[in-house]
Amino acid sequence: MTQTIQAKDINLRYLIDRFGIQLVDNDQFFREWEDNLPEITDLDKQLLDKVKAGFINLRNYPPMLEDIVRMAVLDPILFIADFYINPFYVKSEESVDIVTEDEGVIIKGRIDTLILKDQFWVMVIESKRASYSIEAGLAQILAYMLANPHPEKPSFGMITTGGSFIFVKLVKGEIPQYALSDIFEIRNRGNALYDVCRILKRLSQLVINA
Repeated sequence: MTQTIQAKDINLRYLIDRFGIQLVDNDQFFREWEDNLPEITDLDKQLLDKVKAGFINLRNYPPMLEDIVRMAVLDPILFIADFYINPFYVKSEESVDIVTEDEGVIIKGRIDTLILKDQFWVMVIESKRASYSIEAGLAQILAYMLANPHPEKPSFGMITTGGSFIFVKLVKGEIPQYALSDIFEIRNRGNALYDVCRILKRLSQLVINA
């Protein structure tokens, strides 16, 4: 009998029990977010500085909903990193609601997944309070990546709240294994979006060459 699992019901425990997925605690497993990162241009940096300034301004006018995160932060970064240029394409997958009951108040968040080509996923998490973290989307993005139509190749993903970014690598194999990058915070000194953009450009190269 075919069993249908709602994405909102998937958590890491389910993926461990059902697929045997394992977190790899080995610096060598996911070097792609650190090694051979391309440089970005001065124009890229100017544009990313504007994205950061726009995010800081928007945080003064909560709530910062998913559409705003995509429009003001994610879309410009993907544009600068050339993810809207062939051979990449963008399509939306099912949105998933996160519901948290806090002192009798139901707070909804949303996870929205974009697929860019078949080996790169982007997950956007928005909420009506800042307490939702990228952890809220980890199991869901791994579930999408497990469905990669090219299981012989590694797949990559990024989770963002608009202010935080983390990258994911999954290798299916006999035992699916995944690893995470550091977390990049937009409020850090300097501009962490420079590194986010460089990593996106590097992963795009790997996906194209694969």
